[in-house]
Amino acid sequence: MSIREERKQQSRQAIIDAALRLSTSGRSFSNISLREVTRAVGLVPTAFYRHFETMDELALEIVDQVALHFKNLMHQLGQTYLSSPHAKTEHSLELFLQAVDQNTPQWIFLITERWGGSATLRKAIARELNFLIEELACSLQKTKSIEHIKLQQELSLFAQIIVNLSFNWAMTWLNYSEQYSGEALEKQQQFFKEQTTIQIQLLFRGIINWDSEKNSIFFPNSVKDK
Repeated sequence: MSIREERKQQSRQAIIDAALRLSTSGRSFSNISLREVTRAVGLVPTAFYRHFETMDELALEIVDQVALHFKNLMHQLGQTYLSSPHAKTEHSLELFLQAVDQNTPQWIFLITERWGGSATLRKAIARELNFLIEELACSLQKTKSIEHIKLQQELSLFAQIIVNLSFNWAMTWLNYSEQYSGEALEKQQQFFKEQTTIQIQLLFRGIINWDSEKNSIFFPNSVKDK
């Protein structure tokens, strides 16, 4: 990569980072102007168009980057737990919460824009999460501890539960820092960890011991994989 191309890429990423910061400071992305973004990185507004044609295009790039982080994290945690049944749940949860703390803007963006953003962002995030759910389901299908589950729809439902709970856990964890401080914050966080650990154990033990024949969930037009 030439120096010119490298600088262009740095400028592009600076715009993305600035937009992400602005959109997680109490405002939705749709309320942020192009001028605000370029001003935040010290560029003239016309420089924006060297990288993106519209603000919607910028928003979709942010979704791609944030979704990639989320996918990598969920895949890693899911595989770690299922491939290591004796690993401590507390350790997996700590890794998750550390990732939330270290990538707070990305999580706030996903949480906020998933339900309250523009139609463009909501659709883009929903699409990425659907991709993630299917990827997790396919990955779970190859895991020895749950290879007895033959219905892809059941694995997809399980993956969907993991994704949705992850959003709830992240949102709750981030809210504690806004509501509490000092010793009160530590107590709330510890209680949260204890309760969430139990949730995770119940969730994974449930899927490991799931009996498709006995529970017989009905899926229209579903057939078991041969």
